[in-house]
Amino acid sequence: MKAAFEISEAIERELLSWPDVTVGEHRFGGRSFRVGKIEIGHLHGGRVADLPFPRATRDELISRGEVSPHHHIPDSGWVSFYFKSERDIPAAVALFRRNYERIRALTQRVPSAQKSGGEERDCQTQRA
Repeated sequence: MKAAFEISEAIERELLSWPDVTVGEHRFGGRSFRVGKIEIGHLHGGRVADLPFPRATRDELISRGEVSPHHHIPDSGWVSFYFKSERDIPAAVALFRRNYERIRALTQRVPSAQKSGGEERDCQTQRA
């Protein structure tokens, strides 16, 4: 298996090639990816990716076995994707892409979503 660093670097490189995606440090460790002020997900190294989805999408992804409920806030729209090897990179990128396209469509329809942080809340807000 590639080192966790190499997995996260490969994913970060791909995500940053998409229009309007920015990266920063996540408050609980790792790297957070956003479109405007809305988080599309974050990486905790190459071990796990956490992504926010609408509850129905989250339930669908879990029922298909593609992801697990979020490791800290399982009763939310957040999911966790655990890396077993570098072969999991395309599946993780596909999840980020699905969320990216959903959020881009949302922000293009409702410009105020960018200003207010949109419909997504970060992990800390959902823990409260």
